[in-house]
Amino acid sequence: MPARVDALPLALKVVVYISLYFVTAFVLGPLLAWTGGYLVGITATGLLAAALSNSLCLRIYAQRGIAAIGLHSDKAALVNLGFGCLGGMGAAAFVLAGPMLLHAATIERDPGSQANIASFFFVTVLLLFGSAGEELLFRGFGFQVLVRALGGWTTVLPVGVIFAALHGGNPNATWLGLANTAGFGIVFGYAFLRSHDIWLPIGLHFGWNFTLPLFGVNVSGLTMRLTGFTTKWSAGTLWSGGAYGPEASILTSAVLFLLFAYLWKVPIRRQPSALLDPSAGDVTCVPGQPFSRSS
Repeated sequence: MPARVDALPLALKVVVYISLYFVTAFVLGPLLAWTGGYLVGITATGLLAAALSNSLCLRIYAQRGIAAIGLHSDKAALVNLGFGCLGGMGAAAFVLAGPMLLHAATIERDPGSQANIASFFFVTVLLLFGSAGEELLFRGFGFQVLVRALGGWTTVLPVGVIFAALHGGNPNATWLGLANTAGFGIVFGYAFLRSHDIWLPIGLHFGWNFTLPLFGVNVSGLTMRLTGFTTKWSAGTLWSGGAYGPEASILTSAVLFLLFAYLWKVPIRRQPSALLDPSAGDVTCVPGQPFSRSS
């Protein structure tokens, strides 16, 4: 971590970044909700607002395109995205496998679901765009300038807590659910520190959010119809997570440690970062100021 942090310029960058996000969301949100409906509107607004705030800040402060935050389009990025999806899907399946093997949970047909190929594709795209939008916001420009100035874990831990706090308004949120959501925010932050790209946390986020609805369970209190099946629990809410879904389960608390170990061991491709690595041509680097890698 640098010996001295210029707090005012750092704070200004973060404030500008967040302000651009909310201004864009305020302008686009009503229009997108009117044209596409509530779910499409809120998902598209989050993604577009995050993309625009990152793009503008990168142009203002680094004279670079949005790829500079870790959206490379190369083989390494594809590998990291794949490892992310595999980790997220595996973690979700692991949480549900034990209760099903012990007959504490069973999969049944959901008579109220009108699942078909079109709805499956539609919800899958929404989940992908929603995951990408959240990761662009929470692991994008603002996060990365904080990592550079303050260090990796000094940034990852509080941002993980903020990530959870913004889920506090979700339906049926519980303290355990929010604690686990903070855990996911920390894991996603660690994924960025390992890879220096956003594809890895996007893959983790999407893999988890996509797999749970396949088994007919809620995701952060939201019901997503994908397959026409639902999971019925005979175990208590401590194990099932109740109406919030498995994210409010003690099983998820345990799986978060396994997911962390997975990220530690899996052969992730480290990407060059224009914002974090001087060797990548960081135009925001001030001559004469020391810099050390944050992870």
